[in-house]
Amino acid sequence: MVEKVHNAIQDEYPDDFAWCYGCGRLNQEGHHFRTGWLGEKTVTIYLPEPEHIALPGFVYGGVVASLIDCHGTGSASLALRKKNECEAEEGTEPPRFVTASLKVDFVKPTPHGVPLKAIGVVHEIHPKKFKVETEVFANNVVCARGEVIAVVMPNTFFKQE
Repeated sequence: MVEKVHNAIQDEYPDDFAWCYGCGRLNQEGHHFRTGWLGEKTVTIYLPEPEHIALPGFVYGGVVASLIDCHGTGSASLALRKKNECEAEEGTEPPRFVTASLKVDFVKPTPHGVPLKAIGVVHEIHPKKFKVETEVFANNVVCARGEVIAVVMPNTFFKQE
């Protein structure tokens, strides 16, 4: 049985922002990554689908990069919510982040058929910008490391000039 993340921040994103291919709960074709707290760190657990292969037996690196990306923005949202002390208040939308930078280092080939566990550490580098350092584990072995610089999504994000 695959371990699950309870109280995921993505479950609280408003419908307008719940379409991300990686973490959007409303995207029927997406991965549905879910990020929550694990003590002072953050966690996302994901079991790649059969089609997410690079070579038989190994996960495609793009899926690992997507996991790190969405884990980073979800972790930043959790951290800012915690900083603002508005933990899951009824009707309060969590802050929404977008990726400003994504760096991924592949440490070992990622085996397919086992759950991947992304563990993150969040560092505030500006009131609206966070750095999230993530390690992705398969069978308790680090397969990838990544860094996401996440920024609060500006109100003008959807406005085109």
